[in-house]
Amino acid sequence: MADQNFIDYVKICCRSGHGGAGSAHFHRDKMTPKGGPDGGDGGRGGNIILRGNAQMWTLLPLKFKKHVIAGDGGSGGSSRSTGASGQDIILDVPLGTVAKDAETEEVHFEINDDGETRILVSGGRGGLGNEHFKSATNQTPRYAQPGEEGKTEWKILELKLLADVGLVGFPNAGKSTLLSSVTAAKPDIANYAFTTLVPQLGLVRYRDMRSFVMADLPGIIENAHLGKGLGIRFLRHIERNSVLLFVVSCDSDDINNDVEVLLNELRQYNPELLDKKMLLAISKADMLDEEMIAQLNPSIKVEMPFLFISSVSGYGLEKMKDMIWNMING
Repeated sequence: MADQNFIDYVKICCRSGHGGAGSAHFHRDKMTPKGGPDGGDGGRGGNIILRGNAQMWTLLPLKFKKHVIAGDGGSGGSSRSTGASGQDIILDVPLGTVAKDAETEEVHFEINDDGETRILVSGGRGGLGNEHFKSATNQTPRYAQPGEEGKTEWKILELKLLADVGLVGFPNAGKSTLLSSVTAAKPDIANYAFTTLVPQLGLVRYRDMRSFVMADLPGIIENAHLGKGLGIRFLRHIERNSVLLFVVSCDSDDINNDVEVLLNELRQYNPELLDKKMLLAISKADMLDEEMIAQLNPSIKVEMPFLFISSVSGYGLEKMKDMIWNMING
C-alpha cells in the first residue's frame, strides 16, 4: 500500500437534516367548504450513516471531505400527506473503523462486517400536522408542529487494521524484511530506523491452501505511549490482532530487556493487550551458527514462546508459521 494513501484517522463535521414542518391545512373541496384539519406530518431529516466495505483499506476518500451534510425533510401537505424524508448520506468505510465523538472521545460503535450500517448522526424528526391536535374542545387547530432541528457534530473516524498477527518491535528490528519474506507484500526496507511509516498488510500462505493476515506496524520505541517516536498513533492497530509477534534482533545488547520495554509500552497504552497470545521471534539468526544459538538459548528469560528466525535464509520460518497457526486456531 502506498504510504501517502494510507489514512487511518479523519475528523469530519457532520450535519444531519432538519425535520420538515407539519402542515396546518384544512380539508376543502366543492362539497366541503369548511372541512376539518388534515395537515400531514413533516418528513424526517436525513441521517449520516456509516457502511462497512470490505473492499476498502483506508479512510482516504474521507480525508478531504471535512463537512458532510444530509438533506432536510419536506413539509407536510394536505390530505394527511407526509413530507418527503431528507436524503441520507452514506459513507463507506473499511472494516475495523471506530466512530468517536470529537469532543468527549466517547466511542459510539465499530464497523466490523461488510455491508453493516450504523447511524453516525440522526436527522431531526418531522413535525406533526394539525390533524394530530384536534380534540372535542379544539376542532379546528390552526397550528402545527415545526420540524426538529438537525444536529451538527464533529466526529472522529479511526481505522484499526483487522489482521491475525501484528509485528511488534523496535525500529530496524527486521519486521519489514520478515513480512516481505513470508508474504507478497513489498514494504520499504532500509538499514535505518522508522523505514516503515504506515502499517503494511500481507497474506501469509500456510499449509493446505490455508492463510492468515500479518500486519507490519511502525517501530515502537521506549516511551512511545508518551508520544515519542511515532507515539501511540499506530498502537491502536495492535488492539485488533489475535497474536502479537515480537521481533527482536539477535544482535541486541539485551533481548530480555528489549522485550520488557515493548511489553511496558503496550501495558501503558492498554493493559488488556497483554492478554493476547504472544510469540517472540529473534531475527537475523543467519548471523549465528548452531553453537551460538545453543549458547544464547538459555539466556532468554521471557514469559512467552520464542524461536530464532532468519528472513534472509528462511531459517525457522516454517516453524514460526506452525506456531502462529496453532495460536490463532488454538
